[in-house]
Amino acid sequence: MAKPSRFNELVRSVTRDVIEHPRDLTRHYAERLGISRVSANKYIQRLETEGWIARSGPSTHPVFSPGYNRRISNLYPLAGLEEHVVWEKDFKPYLTLTSNIQSIASHGFTEMVNNAIDHSGGKSVFIWVIQDERALRIIISDDGVGIFEKITKALDLPDMRQALFELAKGKLTTDPSKHTGEGVFFTSRMFDAFEIAANGLQFNHSTNSKHDSLQEAPGIFKDGTAVFMRIAPNSIRTTAEVYAQFTNAPEDYDFSKTIVPMKLASYGDEQLVSRSQAKRLIARFERFRTVILDFSDVQEIGQAFADELFRVYANSYPDVQLIPKNMTEQIERMWLRAVAPRSS
Repeated sequence: MAKPSRFNELVRSVTRDVIEHPRDLTRHYAERLGISRVSANKYIQRLETEGWIARSGPSTHPVFSPGYNRRISNLYPLAGLEEHVVWEKDFKPYLTLTSNIQSIASHGFTEMVNNAIDHSGGKSVFIWVIQDERALRIIISDDGVGIFEKITKALDLPDMRQALFELAKGKLTTDPSKHTGEGVFFTSRMFDAFEIAANGLQFNHSTNSKHDSLQEAPGIFKDGTAVFMRIAPNSIRTTAEVYAQFTNAPEDYDFSKTIVPMKLASYGDEQLVSRSQAKRLIARFERFRTVILDFSDVQEIGQAFADELFRVYANSYPDVQLIPKNMTEQIERMWLRAVAPRSS
């Protein structure tokens, strides 16, 4: 049986190898590994069995092509890197995707690599793309300061966990001259699963979960930022569909609507009771015309919190529509109390 380390080395490069050497793969591997053609052919047979390559043509002169499993990875210096060139040249040609998935993959890939280039403060980025019958996975990991620390310092936030909450709202950028702040938000909604790990924290958005989640992950990706994206290859989701959820199309294609997971407004077992918590929550709401407040998994809120959010803020910004959803009876009572007209 092939040595695992040598076979794994071939797996790391097989998708590119088979594209570049469709008719002389056996000779290529024999020369590269310094082994006989018979030994090289054993590796090729295993790669074929495990779905990394496909064979066609006569048995004496086979033609190889990528199998249903694909894997492409590379390490790049960030200086002078152009995300669209990397995608078009080094990754897209080796994948077989439906048009809608290709559009989503291109969007997520280029947006997240561009974030590493412009915001990470690092020197390099490692990119890893894997395609199989169940999923397309994209991993982008830089060696910079970490996205949550970067946002916390840039916006002078009191807690790194609030940086995650601001990301979940959308329209957040530390460099408005170059970015609209929409990249992470829309990318996270396009994929089945989206995760950012940095600074000992993990942010997750999944189509299978009612709300985004944040958890502490000490020791994991303490330095730099790692982004994980996954989508089923047979998904019918489109980029246009995702954009439409957060705009007033067809009348208005601006990013005018956001969904705020209220669960993320509290840290740990903290209850949403104070005006200061509400003020923390409503930061940058005025950038949207419609804010949907999703109270999933929040059991109750305090009177001061509700008053600051639904009366004080609503009166100060009448052009921002606040729409609560998934309220418990207690939260609904607090909401109605806050919005009820007051006698003079």
